[in-house]
Amino acid sequence: MPSVPPLDWVLARRRAIGDRIRDARRGRKLSQEKLAELAGMDLQAINRIEMGHQAALIDNLIRIADALDSPLADLVR
Repeated sequence: MPSVPPLDWVLARRRAIGDRIRDARRGRKLSQEKLAELAGMDLQAINRIEMGHQAALIDNLIRIADALDSPLADLVR
């Protein structure tokens, strides 16, 4: 069964979450590489999440929020 592409509004929300993660990362003067290291994730995954090209697993969002010392709710509101 082929997967159904995400709806436009879902893609827009995914990009908005990526923007908030990028803003929080930059606000803490972290590179994507450093955030990936702190979150125990792959650099490419961080990049894809920030760009909105990948749907982030909740586990990864929790790891990113922890690495940024930011409430998860602030990143996904």
